[in-house]
Formats: sequence, structure tokens, C-alpha cells
Amino acid sequence: MSVEWTPDHGAAAERTRFAWRRTALSAAVVGLLAARPAFHPDAGVVQWITAALSSLGWSFLVAIAYRRARALRQHPPHPGRRTIPAYALITVALAVLASLVVML
Repeated sequence: MSVEWTPDHGAAAERTRFAWRRTALSAAVVGLLAARPAFHPDAGVVQWITAALSSLGWSFLVAIAYRRARALRQHPPHPGRRTIPAYALITVALAVLASLVVML
């Protein structure tokens, strides 16, 4: 007697929610590291603008991740047609910003 296997869509949605949270946490680390030079005593306008941009990018990432996690709780989960590209674009922008901080 064979048992037919059916995928568990609830577990996939939960794993995806956890992945969104992990990405938001790693973006928080990047944002804090990018903002760190602004707290140096010799910090100038460039460091403060960098800190503001990294904080703004992190805020957008957290808001998008929260929205996506809420959409994944619904049955069936809503597709992330606009959310995923926006999240990827902001993540790339934060990576570019962090690399500029390292070079400065």
C-alpha cells in the first residue's frame, strides 16, 4: 500500500516568512555598519547623509518584509509580484551604499 505524498504549503510559507525576517535582520546590520562613521567625532555631512540613507533603506526593507509576511499568512498566500523586485532593488542599493562606506 503506497501513501500519496502531498506538499505542505503552510510549511513553505512559514519558511519564506523566516527568510524575509533573516534578510531584514541582516539589512539592519548593514544599516548600522553604514551609519557607524556618522558617530565619529570628525564626521562630516557625507557621513551623516550616508547614515540617513542607510536608515531609510533599512526602514523600507522592514516595512516591505512585514507586508510580505502578512501576505504569506493568508490562504492561499498572495504572490509577491511587486514586493520581491522592490526588496531586491533596496537590498542592492544598501549593498552599494555599504561598499561606498568601506571605500571612504
